[in-house]
Amino acid sequence: MSETQELERSAITGAIAGALGAMLGREGSEIHEQTRLFDDLGLDSTSVLELLMRLEDELRVEFDTDTLEQRHFETVGSLADYVVEQA
Repeated sequence: MSETQELERSAITGAIAGALGAMLGREGSEIHEQTRLFDDLGLDSTSVLELLMRLEDELRVEFDTDTLEQRHFETVGSLADYVVEQA
């Protein structure tokens, strides 16, 4: 991964943590790459959709729902990898 991609991924990870923090009433700094979205944060399908809409607005990217898979939502890091692929 190039330095530019690494910086981009870092910014995306921060955006995901910030969006999750706002949604869940938590500090974004409590949420890190290994945080599991369903097991640690208790997300469900409705909150995942809300998260995706927030990220689309904040990052100005549109996700193709046909490409989304459960593995993309295992952790903050796996979601960040997916967003990098889509951006």
